[in-house]
Amino acid sequence: MILKKISLQNYTVFDEQTIELNKGINIFIGENGTGKTHLLKLLYSACQAADKKVSFSHKIVFTMLPDDYKISRLITRKVGNSAAMVHITASENEMKKEKVLSVKFHKKTTKWDADVTGETGWEETFCDVNSIFIPAKEILSNSYNLNAAVDKNNIHFDDTYLDIINAAKIDVSVGRDTREREMMLKEIESMIHGSVVYEPKKDEFYLKKGNSKQEFNLVAEGIRKMALLWQLVKNGTLEKGSVLFWDEPEANINPKYIPIIVNILLLLQRKGVQIFISTHDYVLASYFEVHMNENDNILYHSFSFDTNLDNKIRYEAGNKFDDLENNAIIAAFNKLLDKIYNL
Repeated sequence: MILKKISLQNYTVFDEQTIELNKGINIFIGENGTGKTHLLKLLYSACQAADKKVSFSHKIVFTMLPDDYKISRLITRKVGNSAAMVHITASENEMKKEKVLSVKFHKKTTKWDADVTGETGWEETFCDVNSIFIPAKEILSNSYNLNAAVDKNNIHFDDTYLDIINAAKIDVSVGRDTREREMMLKEIESMIHGSVVYEPKKDEFYLKKGNSKQEFNLVAEGIRKMALLWQLVKNGTLEKGSVLFWDEPEANINPKYIPIIVNILLLLQRKGVQIFISTHDYVLASYFEVHMNENDNILYHSFSFDTNLDNKIRYEAGNKFDDLENNAIIAAFNKLLDKIYNL
């Protein structure tokens, strides 16, 4: 599966926007509140809707969690706006015919009962696609009975957290690890100093070091995040044709490990995994340019508030991080450098 384009009208912070997507790595940057995570969750919901048991509009609601599960609350809140529309375009590969999945809803739409079109063809074409969303906050340490607790309304987590726990528990790999997979696993093991073990009877994850194991909740959060990536690579979830979404990979990560994360993402992209990440980190965004080769596909997407147009979202894209005109990360970095030089 290759996600190619997303068009939005009156959806959350977006008035009207069309975004062309890269088949390799898509890096979303921008200020808080410019809709980066909203886009990740919307695209992820579309991928999940390839499963015949999953409704696109229902998945949007359960990844976004609007009040009272009303999809109508995702309409851009400006005078005169009464309806929202989203179109997502994808294909099996660059040569295959494109499929479009659309959703439309208005202020009177009840719960997730939106008008969805193109879902049947979407399911038939992409039914075998794996899609993974890694949230900014680590969750495997809370895996025990989390789904049951959410079902009973004891706690609230959106579907991205529940889905990632389920994905980490299931091994879909076949046979021995490939050379590329072994390489990635060893890279991650050098960061976490071990591997991951899941014990179904306890419904718990552990970090295994030699002959001993440690409860996940006793491990630093940054290590737990990378241990999750190890588990996803090991169990065969991230293979050719799959789609990976990762919200703020740099969160709680030791900066010295950022280059390793970038190398792993580049390797996954070279295997045919389409990747979407959201980041505020200068080092992470820059390392992609440092480590990429001429055959890698990377596109930076920048989102900012246009103060001249009632704070509408301004969008631009570019193949080079430094070429973006509205680059919140570089602006903040340059401001810091100015203060350091003044000292």
